[in-house]
Amino acid sequence: MPQAPPPQLATIQIAVINESTVLTATDVTPVIPALQQQVTNDFRPAWGVDAELALVPQGQQPAAGSWWLVILDNSDQAGALGYHDLTSEGLPMGKVFAASDLTAGTSWTVTASHELLEMLADPDINLSAFIQNANTTGTLYAYEVCDACEDDSFGYQINNILVSDFVYPAWFETFWTQGATQFDQMKQIQNPLQLLKGGYIGTFNVTAGSGWQQQTAEKTPTSMKQRGHVGSRRERRATPRTQWINSLPQRKIHGNAQEYRKHVQTITRRREAA
Repeated sequence: MPQAPPPQLATIQIAVINESTVLTATDVTPVIPALQQQVTNDFRPAWGVDAELALVPQGQQPAAGSWWLVILDNSDQAGALGYHDLTSEGLPMGKVFAASDLTAGTSWTVTASHELLEMLADPDINLSAFIQNANTTGTLYAYEVCDACEDDSFGYQINNILVSDFVYPAWFETFWTQGATQFDQMKQIQNPLQLLKGGYIGTFNVTAGSGWQQQTAEKTPTSMKQRGHVGSRRERRATPRTQWINSLPQRKIHGNAQEYRKHVQTITRRREAA
């Protein structure tokens, strides 16, 4: 009797939109194939999620029904342009703050990889693993797949593009013993829930009811990135879903972006003339 073909994975369409003033299309274009390879070759086998990425040319509209990965200067620019919590259709959206990365001396391509994979793993920012400590105590661990190993030093190269390491589902499964299975893509993590240097994870103590807190490898945050930017996934996870705001239509955002670039150019000219 012939066997039924295996089910096909749903392929999510990701529109990559570059609104940054510090990165050109020449900077962004070669990164897209590297991110595509990471999703299809590395992430899909581990997590069962696939996506097709397409860079949206300047001034054009992203395809209807697509999720957005938006490259911006910083969270201030996101607000000025009208990029909020979701796409204008109410679909998932990730944000990459390239100027903030450059200022901090970190790689924007790692951040792009990080945000992309976390959006694919938990698009509604509502998944978590419950670790029960006793009959009446326990902790929720946010389903963020890059935070534990997010430091640039743990990333890897695809076509000379640095991308983020990411954890496997086993990272959230506490029954595994040390080294018993693979916990992350680069095999740098040896135990469930282990945080590498510079890593962190959102936790929620359900007994204390203290809300989402950041647990870090160093016990205290070592960078602003660990605290999360306004509009980041960490801020959205702590914000009631009913308070999330859709982004403006892309045509309106494009007009805002033109005004924003003029404003940046004016400031730059004034500084040069001073």
